[in-house]
Amino acid sequence: MSAPLEGLRVIDFTRVLSGPGCTKALRDLGADVTKIEPPAGDVGRAGVPHVGSMSTYYAQQNAGKRNISLDLNWPEARDIVAKLCADADVIVENFRPGTLARFGFGYDDVVKFNPKVVYVSISGYGQTGPWRNRPAFAPTVHAETGLTDILQKHYEGAMVEMRNDACSHADVYTGLHGVIAVLAALQHRSRTGEGQYVDVSMAATMLSANERAGAQLSGLEVNDEPYALSANESPLFELPDGRRLTIATSPVFSPMFIRYCSMMRRTDLLKDPRFATATLRKANLALLMAEVKAWILTFTDLDQLQAQVSEAGLAIGVVRSTQDLADSEWAKDWGAVVEVEDRAGGTVRMPGPPWRFGRSELPKPGLPYFQGESNAEVLGELGISAERIETLRQRGVLRSRRSPAGAFD
Repeated sequence: MSAPLEGLRVIDFTRVLSGPGCTKALRDLGADVTKIEPPAGDVGRAGVPHVGSMSTYYAQQNAGKRNISLDLNWPEARDIVAKLCADADVIVENFRPGTLARFGFGYDDVVKFNPKVVYVSISGYGQTGPWRNRPAFAPTVHAETGLTDILQKHYEGAMVEMRNDACSHADVYTGLHGVIAVLAALQHRSRTGEGQYVDVSMAATMLSANERAGAQLSGLEVNDEPYALSANESPLFELPDGRRLTIATSPVFSPMFIRYCSMMRRTDLLKDPRFATATLRKANLALLMAEVKAWILTFTDLDQLQAQVSEAGLAIGVVRSTQDLADSEWAKDWGAVVEVEDRAGGTVRMPGPPWRFGRSELPKPGLPYFQGESNAEVLGELGISAERIETLRQRGVLRSRRSPAGAFD
């Protein structure tokens, strides 16, 4: 069996997270991805911890991609990249708008010699418009698009000081939307023979990923009912043995309050005047939570609790660390964690692909390459002799190094 994207040639101009996450998914679906790294290197290589000189952060987003490193200020380097782009099915970049065009590798440049290329640009606010040149990192995009505001309002007085979210959602989600864009554009090409340009915005992605946005933008009164289906209001509880868990959705939300009462076999609470409306349940939330907590403390067996919660159409989730999940029976059965070479004689554990295909076989985890490690291999495939490659290396056109702070070879 072959991988779904086997034979697809991807040129990857990306760095850090949103772009590398996109091209890593394409690689894990079988595409041949060649990463082009500038002399300064992908800043993701500085992410800690390191095993030897390899960053685990970098490895997670780039394992399996071949890597060449060159200086586009040299015409010889631009000639090499032009040859790679001419043969590419897909090009992905996440520089600031216009950066690659200055070197002759914007979409309008590449399409002249590769009209069938699918070219995807990932940026904070898109390639056009008043914010096109603004720098964009996940926390700043979270702030600009409502996520940080939601976080502050959600915790209100419970927060000792304002904080950002712990994860880079804007980068990760936008990378996945980049994958969707690639697959959609490839389908268009298979139908029409036409390549195309796709502009993917982190800000637009975060707005679309906010399941409450439609409710928030409607301007309609909700009378203290939580927005959408109240998933963000899901409370946390503690079992008698100290384990923590959450039950999906909030009992403040009227339809879910009914389910909570059914779950606890406490239909009497449905007639309790303190909990008659969402406004009253919100005002008396501590009392309502005390009832639920007291009920949960009657269970010593998690399976029994799950069974009773499930009867009401709800679900529980145990609070686990990433390590706890990786060691679980589910993770082992699914293959959710894979071993990747650490380039220091051992392996490190990384997330595996989130898909299973009935008629396709996904590639095994690949190496996390050092900067410029594939220079000779990739240039040799272009018909460039070993002598010429060595000359380009000596002149500084090609670069390679094995650590973020190390000297070039």
